[in-house]
Amino acid sequence: MKHPILFAAGLLCSAAVFAGAADTVSVHEPYVRLAPPNAPASAAFMVLRNTGARDVRLVRADNPASRVTELHTHLNEGGVMKMRPVPAVEIKAGGETVLKPGGLHVMLIDLKAPLKEGEIVPITLGFDDGSSKRVDARVVNPMAGAHHHHH
Repeated sequence: MKHPILFAAGLLCSAAVFAGAADTVSVHEPYVRLAPPNAPASAAFMVLRNTGARDVRLVRADNPASRVTELHTHLNEGGVMKMRPVPAVEIKAGGETVLKPGGLHVMLIDLKAPLKEGEIVPITLGFDDGSSKRVDARVVNPMAGAHHHHH
């Protein structure tokens, strides 16, 4: 790298045009809920912030811990909460989308092995422009309340 300044300037110029969705989306507090030992599935939650100028759609997710990974939401149908796969999760330009219990989430279906508390599950998020981003989600025991202490 003999020309770091030129190189950086070139990046800045092209970033606006070629930046993939993965570059403009930042992920905060990703975690996977520890499922009961014999549960066939678990769910991952996170906050997705879009720092870019255009809306972004998360269209798929993948992870090595389960055989199937799906984007899901909870819908209230006649007073009954049902989980439904969604084709995409929209993250508005300059906005954020929260994946949380009782709302949107990433389902890890058909777990290959029981998850252990504190384990890291690498989740790959795929966006509608073909870019992808890897997120390391820690397995958290919801009963321990580990998620909710604020210092």
